[in-house]
This record gives sequence, structure tokens and C-alpha cells, in this order.
Amino acid sequence: MQVMYAFQQSEVKDIKQQEKNLLASVDKVFEMYISLLALIVDVVQYAEVDAIDRANKYLPSEDDLNASLKVLDNRFIQLLINNNAYIDAVKKYKVSWSFDPELARSLFSTLKNSEEYKEYLAKTDDDLHSDKDLIKFIFKKVILKSTLAQQALEEKHLNWQVDQDVLQAMIAKTLKNFSGEPGDQKLAQISANWDEDREFILDLYQKTIAHNATFQELIGAKTQNWETDRIAMMDVILMKMALAELIYFTSIPVKVTINEYLELAKEFSTPKSNSFINGILDKILDDLKEEGKIRKYGRGLL
Repeated sequence: MQVMYAFQQSEVKDIKQQEKNLLASVDKVFEMYISLLALIVDVVQYAEVDAIDRANKYLPSEDDLNASLKVLDNRFIQLLINNNAYIDAVKKYKVSWSFDPELARSLFSTLKNSEEYKEYLAKTDDDLHSDKDLIKFIFKKVILKSTLAQQALEEKHLNWQVDQDVLQAMIAKTLKNFSGEPGDQKLAQISANWDEDREFILDLYQKTIAHNATFQELIGAKTQNWETDRIAMMDVILMKMALAELIYFTSIPVKVTINEYLELAKEFSTPKSNSFINGILDKILDDLKEEGKIRKYGRGLL
């Protein structure tokens, strides 16, 4: 949807370049996932910097001189920083939060002052499960609740607000994947079957563009009483993508397609777009069925 919008807005209609941008945007989500893991590591490892700073105070207290470094041995963090896939990804994407040195300090300060962290340091029977609980707390209650972190995340990833739910799910999946068993420490993936999903993404993009004029005619015939400038461009794009799915993706049920695009309309278009798109697609769908152009079969309909 975003790439189709960019394509419509661009003066030069470079289909192949936008296709590259489409695949790059998917890879950018995985890069951001690695960046989030790296930020969690930075927050944990800031405990050592904090301990040194406290010990070097002009008049350090007994607590300052004996700051606990227990968190550095957090089992999840140790498994992560020794994970070859994580190490390779950090190198590949050149992941670093050094551009914002204040961030880790601020986040660790919040963590250090929390009751959850104090309880963690006091525990004597902790294990991988309790270590993961602390990481969940750092991610959900420290990083995601920090205004400074939100600003940094938006600066690093333009689509942070849009992709946030996916990224949270990937972090949760990682915590679930990592266990004490050798070989079980697997990073989350954007897709369970990337080859299949990659084909779907490109096919949807290509068919939407290839049949753009036809889709425009179908939509235009049902919106004759609407002034063109009153119809949001995003609505038109969503309807064209929906039509591509309805006609050319035979294994996707009609209801699934309609529901998906109505959800996109709720999130990305105007308050009235949901009912408008639903009404126009219903009318077009009736005509397409009469003409025998909607043919659905395959595993999606079982």
C-alpha cells in the first residue's frame, strides 16, 4: 500500500525501482528488530558504566561502591550476544545506538529505579525464565514507555509507528524461542515462509499496476456521483489492490480480501473510508460475479 502510494505520487513511474523499495522496506523491518534487540543489550550493559560512575563519585556511599552487576549475567542476554545469527545481523546492518549516547543512560536510570529491577537483584533463585521476565519488563515498560526512546526509534525507522506491533511480536517470539537447549536460540523471522510471501507481495504489486487502468474504470463507473477530488487517493489505491486480489488471487476468499482492506482503510485513510470502500467494492463485486470473473478455489476455501 505504501509503495503503491509512493508510485502514484512520483513523477517518474519507475516500476522496478519501486519494486526494489518494496522489498527493501520488508528488510528494514528485520533491521529494526535487530536494532531493538541491540538497544535492550545496551540498556543491560549500561549497568557496568553506571557502577563505574557511582564508584568514582567524590563521596561514594557504600551502595555506590558495591553496585550489583548481576544483570550483566542475565541468561537471555548472554545467549543473545553469543548467538551467531544475531552477531552476523548486527554486522550486516551496522547496528549501533552510539548516535544517541544519552538514550541507554536514561533507560537504565528508569530501570534502576524500578521496583521490578530491585526485586530482580534481590532474587537468589532466578533462572532463564525469570531473566526473560526482566527483559520483557525492560522492553515493554522501560523502552516502549520512554518518550526519548520513541523519538530515537522514529528517527531510526520512519515506519516505527506502523511496524511497532509486528516488531513487538518479533521480540516476544525471540524470548519464546530462546531456551537452555543447545541450538534452540533462534531469532524471529518476518515471515514463516518468506519465499511464498515474497512471491505474493511482488505479484500483488505487479498485478495492481498492470491492471491499473481497468481497475480505475471499474471504480469510476461506481463513483460517478462523487467529485474526483473528494475521493481520497488512499481509498482508490486500497480498492485497486483489493480488486487485484479478488480477480487474480484465486485461493484467497472474497470475505478475507474485503475484511483486510477495510481494516487497512480504518488505520490509514479517512474516518468515512471504511464504509465508502465497502459500498463501492460490493457493487463492483456483484458485476464481476455476474461476468464470471471471480473464480475462487484451492486450500484457502477449504
